[in-house]
Amino acid sequence: MDDFTGKNILVLGGSRGIGAAIVRRFAKGGGKVAFTYAGSKDAAEALTGETRAEAIRTDSADRDALIATVASRGALDVLVANAGTLVMGDPLTLEADAIDHMIDVNVRAPYHAAVEAARKMPDNGRIIVIGSVNGDFMPFPGGAAYALTKSAVQGMVRGLARDFGDRAITVNCIQPGPTDSDMNPANGPMAEFMRSFMAIKRHIRTDEIAELAAYIAGPHGAMMTGAMHTIDGGMGA
Repeated sequence: MDDFTGKNILVLGGSRGIGAAIVRRFAKGGGKVAFTYAGSKDAAEALTGETRAEAIRTDSADRDALIATVASRGALDVLVANAGTLVMGDPLTLEADAIDHMIDVNVRAPYHAAVEAARKMPDNGRIIVIGSVNGDFMPFPGGAAYALTKSAVQGMVRGLARDFGDRAITVNCIQPGPTDSDMNPANGPMAEFMRSFMAIKRHIRTDEIAELAAYIAGPHGAMMTGAMHTIDGGMGA
């Protein structure tokens, strides 16, 4: 389950947080890992020095650049679409361009990346999209557009699982709850409020999500496809 030796792996949005933990996990398992980043050059270079993974500057909101990056990696064994953005607030005052950008990154990017990867991906390949428990429910106001993007990912994963199933390529979604990262730190101003919805009242560690990704990408994940794998400390229970 730990052996990814010789596997060609690409993590979209891998310089920080959940993505960086996933890069570390696959690199530890011997994979040939590359990851994309947009603005976090220093973090990307530090991660490259730590793991020897290849860093590729690519904005997931730029469809053509994203598709070109995926195509340039050749036959991927594993694609993890982690790049994401969060816009929350009163829908009557949020900027339309900010919402559209979030849809580009959270929905359009993983779809186009998955389709491009599948063109060359060998049989038994793995496609994993990092979604959110908010795809299942939104317990507070201000998150309608974000929840929209994560619910859209659910439909995409189910559909692509059907499309690629004849080649035994699995397509899955990991749905984290509150995770200790730059986007939602365990000591942030919203931390206690977020944990109030959880059965286990602590933030999830990024390495816990990375271990789940490794399990899905490994041999034991061969019959897991079109599924939402929620890791939220009981937030949605």
